Amino acid sequence: MISELFAGAGLLGKGLSVVLRRPRLFGLGLVPPLIASAVLGTLFVILLFNVGSLAGALTGWASGGLAEAMQILFSVLIVIAAVVIMAITFSSITLGLGAPIYDKISEAVEAEAGGVTGRVDDRLAESVPRAIGQSVVLISISVLMALPLFLLGLVPVVGSAVGAVAGAAFGGWMITIELISGACDRRGRTKLSQKFALMRTMPWRVLGFGIPVFLLVSIPLVAIAAFPAVTAGGTMLARKLVGEPESPPDPNRTRT
Repeated sequence: MISELFAGAGLLGKGLSVVLRRPRLFGLGLVPPLIASAVLGTLFVILLFNVGSLAGALTGWASGGLAEAMQILFSVLIVIAAVVIMAITFSSITLGLGAPIYDKISEAVEAEAGGVTGRVDDRLAESVPRAIGQSVVLISISVLMALPLFLLGLVPVVGSAVGAVAGAAFGGWMITIELISGACDRRGRTKLSQKFALMRTMPWRVLGFGIPVFLLVSIPLVAIAAFPAVTAGGTMLARKLVGEPESPPDPNRTRT
């Protein structure tokens, strides 16, 4: 488990090395997350200014000292749920806005690692509606899961910490399915059920990659710089999941 978690996290560094060798693609890849961050960041700031009022409305049943404690707790839980939903929405918007750029990054990874086995090329008229539909499904699942995560946070003593960890794991899993989608689609695995099934074959590696990605994209300025690298890392992960080399062989190891 530990080795798989570290292997998943290591894909971020490998992805960064790919995009840094292509400065033009890296620069272009910063534009979509910048736009998405501006939109979602504005919404998040609005939420922060109003979270106290919202928490107060949800805790009207409490009184005295309990009311203040409950308002603080509910404020924290609302923010945690919002971060999970916004991080996944951020990925969907960014990938949608920058699809041609991120496809180029993903294809650069594929070319370096040996190409695509049994490549399937969809028409734009098929791939775009499918991508939009799948993003809507993933965001909808995230919104529905916000309630269980919120309720988990209400567990006495450990609730907030457990809720935050569960939120990061869930958010990382959902973001990862977005990041492996391009590589999966090239191999004819276009359905969400097929992508989820692939991820379940190596769950710890997926979480080792997805949780750090979730944390990175939850920080606005960091998310902008990180997104081209996580796109490359997601392609490497997809290659591993389908049983193909995730990166070129190490020449030093070959000689040994």
